[in-house]
Amino acid sequence: MPETDVKKWLAIDVEADAEAAEAVEYAFNSLDSLGTEIDHLRKSVQENLTITGYFHELPDEKLLSREIEIGLRIYDLPRALIHSIKTREVPDTDWLAEWKRHWRPTEVGKFIIAPPWSETGATEKIVIRIEPNMAFGTGTHETTQLCLQAIGEHYRHGQTFLDVGTGTSILAIAVAKLATENTETDRRQDQNTVFNSVFSVAQILGLDTDVNSIKIARENANANNVGKRIEFFEGSITDITLSFDFVCANLTIDVILPVLPLLIEKTRQILLLSGILAEQRKMVVDELLKLKITNFEIEKSGEWISVLIRKRSEFQL
Repeated sequence: MPETDVKKWLAIDVEADAEAAEAVEYAFNSLDSLGTEIDHLRKSVQENLTITGYFHELPDEKLLSREIEIGLRIYDLPRALIHSIKTREVPDTDWLAEWKRHWRPTEVGKFIIAPPWSETGATEKIVIRIEPNMAFGTGTHETTQLCLQAIGEHYRHGQTFLDVGTGTSILAIAVAKLATENTETDRRQDQNTVFNSVFSVAQILGLDTDVNSIKIARENANANNVGKRIEFFEGSITDITLSFDFVCANLTIDVILPVLPLLIEKTRQILLLSGILAEQRKMVVDELLKLKITNFEIEKSGEWISVLIRKRSEFQL
C-alpha cells in the first residue's frame, strides 16, 4: 500500500439526521475536504448519522458553520437537523483501517470500482481498483457514478479524453481500460488487421490543481496497469490546453461556471459536466443557453445531476 507524507489527518464529525447527510457533505466539499465518509452501516433510517470530513488543516469555525448553513438551505432543511460538531486527530493508519472495513465494490454500468483487497469474482465488467487514499473519487458518490455511466454509454474507441479535476483518476482509468478492451475486441474480431498501438488507444490527460491528488492519480493508474496510457498534469484547463474529443469536468458549480466557455472551446465532440446539485440545474442551463448551447442531456442521481453536451457527431473523428 502506497505511503503518504502526512502521518495525521484532522477530522470534523457532524452528527445529524440522515436526511441532512448530503447537505453536510456538500459543505465539506465546499471547504475542500480531502475526503468524506458517512457511517451508514447497520443504522436504521430513523437513527442519526455521523458525517466525517478529513482535512490537512481545520477550517475556521465561522466558515464551517456558514458552509453548513448554505448546504442546508440548498437542500431546504432546518438547522435543527444538525446535532453536534466535533473535531479530532486521525492517524493515517486509522483512516485506512476504516476504509478497509467499510468499503465494498461498487457496480456502475460497464464498470466495477473495488478496493485492492476485495474479491469481484468472474465478471465481464471492467474492474477498476482504487486505494482508499485521501482524495475524492472512490466510485460511491453519485457524481462519480453519473460520469462513469455516461462514459460507458458515450465514449467511443479512438476518442481523446480530458479529465479536468481528475482526483483519484477513476474516470481517466475507466476510459483507458475501456479503450484497451475495445482494442483487444477489435483484434479478436479481425486477426488479419494490424493495429498501431499509438493510434488504437486514446490519448488521455488528467488535470488537477492539487499535487497530492496527482500523486494518488498516478499511483492508481499504475496499479490498474494503465499508467503509460494516461498523462497527468498539475494545473487546470487554460487557453493553451489542447482540444480533446471527450472532455469531463466533475467539479462543483462555482468552479464550472467561470470556465464553462473554455471547457466548450476545448471540446471537439462531447463535454460531460457533473458535481452539480439538482437545485442548480437552472444555473447551468441558463449559462449554456447564453453560450448558444442547446444540444445537451441531463441525468439525475439522488440530489445530483450531470450534463452531457454534444458539439457534433460523436462518431466524427
